[in-house]
Amino acid sequence: MESVILILLAYLLGSVLFGDLIARMKGIDIRSVGSGNVGATNVGRALGKRYALVVFLLDMLKGFIPFYVGFRIYQIEGISLVALGVAPVLGHMFPVFARLRGGKGVATAFGVLLALSPQVALVALLIWAVVLLISRYVSLASITAASLTPVILALSGHAVPVISMGVITAVLIVLKHRPNIERLLRGEEHRV
Repeated sequence: MESVILILLAYLLGSVLFGDLIARMKGIDIRSVGSGNVGATNVGRALGKRYALVVFLLDMLKGFIPFYVGFRIYQIEGISLVALGVAPVLGHMFPVFARLRGGKGVATAFGVLLALSPQVALVALLIWAVVLLISRYVSLASITAASLTPVILALSGHAVPVISMGVITAVLIVLKHRPNIERLLRGEEHRV
């Protein structure tokens, strides 16, 4: 029963779009600026790096807190653990409080990964940073890091449910980046 409640709460917490809330407090409709996305990258374009960092940290905590509680304290495992890891990401992508129109879920997924394994999260972050430095595309860095995360989880000896959680999350993130992928292929994607 605890796992069902935690999964529901994780989805609801994921549905809180901090980028949208912070931008509105500054008098900006973030969906009408830049890429129209509610995540840290677009908030950074509209409000500056300081606000981007705040949004990133809050979005990351949406994934970290419920997963940490479920995994570390209640020791949830198996399919319930998979659902607990995916729930806040789905909440961010398809928020119940914003007509299912959310963000890409990268920071929230990173929070889940950090709660699961700080070492794997660090490797994923390094991959993201290297791809960003080389390409100057946040979207490409995010897609690459998300796609390689299940491989890193497998190589570091994690169980099948955890690896499958990584695969599901990676697929969701790549699908949410379809417009970015199309712009990358046309050479129209915004660089940092």
